[in-house]
Amino acid sequence: MKALLAPALALCCLLPTLSAAQQPTYRFSPVNQWDITKTAAYWNPIVQYISEKSGVKLELKIGRTSADTTSYVLAQEVEFVFSNHLFSPERETLGWKVFGRRQAPEIHGQIAVPEDSPITRLEELAGQDMAFAGPEAFIGYKVPYAYLLSRNIEVKPVFGGNQNAAFAQLFAGKAKAVGSNSALVEGYATRENKKFRVLWTSEGYHDLALMASGKVAEKDLKAVANAFFNMHKDPRGKDILTRSGQEVGLPEAPSFVPATQADYASYKRFYQKAPKTLH
Repeated sequence: MKALLAPALALCCLLPTLSAAQQPTYRFSPVNQWDITKTAAYWNPIVQYISEKSGVKLELKIGRTSADTTSYVLAQEVEFVFSNHLFSPERETLGWKVFGRRQAPEIHGQIAVPEDSPITRLEELAGQDMAFAGPEAFIGYKVPYAYLLSRNIEVKPVFGGNQNAAFAQLFAGKAKAVGSNSALVEGYATRENKKFRVLWTSEGYHDLALMASGKVAEKDLKAVANAFFNMHKDPRGKDILTRSGQEVGLPEAPSFVPATQADYASYKRFYQKAPKTLH
């Protein structure tokens, strides 16, 4: 069984309950953009706030790695996600519905090395170890790795389990380069006082999507969505967004806005060209 964070961090694996006397409890699984402690520190206050404002009980469910968390989603053990792991042609058949996203600038896949690295060209990475969060990371792994393959530059992927661990491997000398998204590179540099040299940057993609499964009642989805979209308008909600962002080094406190599948057309274009092994 995949390990979950201790109950002290308010993670739970209870099944949703349905009864006349009790509202259902839905599980919410955001992708591990940071290590499990920071991921929980970011999301727990937000999830608690959304539950209170919407009247719909949400419980955070995350695994030790982003791949673990996504496995819960694919096994249909959760009802809400914050993810960009569900836009491949095969996974679109699962029926997840985009309803929102963070209001933030587009993010980019990047390949980076420490600022003092002797490596200045992508070709110098051939045959070298390169750190990534995990095989499910779309912008941090699939996008840069697909680009390297298109250039016939073969690297040896080393998966850290989350982006913080991948950065740590890079600066510990266990990998020559790292794949990430631009927001996480910037956040880590600010939080840890590290400097990168970016060798390549991809086209822009929208941030991860808030999505709901077909198991969620329409009235509950509407209530949860409204709570997310109005959070930044409430002084307490805005304060939670600010403090949660500071926990993980986000440069701003982005709010949540409505979104649809059409906002993620760039993801679909990627899969039209990407090798099947990256689907």
